[in-house]
Amino acid sequence: MKQYMLAVHGVEGAPVPSAEEMHIAYAQTDRVNAELKAAGVWVFGAGLMPPATATVVRVDGGATTMTDGPFAETKEQLGGFWVLRCADLDEALAWAAKCSVACMNPVEVRPFEDEPEA
Repeated sequence: MKQYMLAVHGVEGAPVPSAEEMHIAYAQTDRVNAELKAAGVWVFGAGLMPPATATVVRVDGGATTMTDGPFAETKEQLGGFWVLRCADLDEALAWAAKCSVACMNPVEVRPFEDEPEA
């Protein structure tokens, strides 16, 4: 089984969901999370705080610098993620479709690199 990250993307400047819409998204996501766990594909998942809460850490020539805000200046930012263990990409994509409907946002699917054999 391979692991995949399903990344939820939010778009800066998009209309802010109402409290009711957020309640619906949270409830739908809770149901999909339960389905993922029941199917045995769940590894981990979490929502993230807004990009403005990020701190970027860089080490250059032994000197560490820290700057506030997201690493990338872009309109689309990571809002949350799931890590799933799936048989193949097709299974991960099927779960991503369910997750996208549940959280009402785009979901990007990326495989983890294979671990080197010992």
